[in-house]
Amino acid sequence: MSECLFCKIVAGEIPSVPVAESETALAIRDIAPQAPVHVLVIPKEHVTSADHVTDAHGALVSDLVLLAQRVAEDEGVRESGYRLVMNNGPDAQMSVAHLHLHVLGGRMMGWPPG
Repeated sequence: MSECLFCKIVAGEIPSVPVAESETALAIRDIAPQAPVHVLVIPKEHVTSADHVTDAHGALVSDLVLLAQRVAEDEGVRESGYRLVMNNGPDAQMSVAHLHLHVLGGRMMGWPPG
């Protein structure tokens, strides 16, 4: 996916602020944070969205959540609580067509999310 922003970040073609990494995923700071802690957890393999996840992606999705837990711990929000958000499609404001989790924390989260 040569035009995918997140694929370019994973490949090191676009600079980012790395927070954590696993064999299959990269965690980076969001460039427009919506909370004191706002980290994106991106699979290194291109998967367009949650609608494109198959049974074969089970380990990948598990790794995304495990890396998000590590980020929450490292950022000091695991005990107080954090939100994991996975947007899917334009109405959900998915701005990059590459599966990713948002790890949000460091403040009381309201409802609806925002």
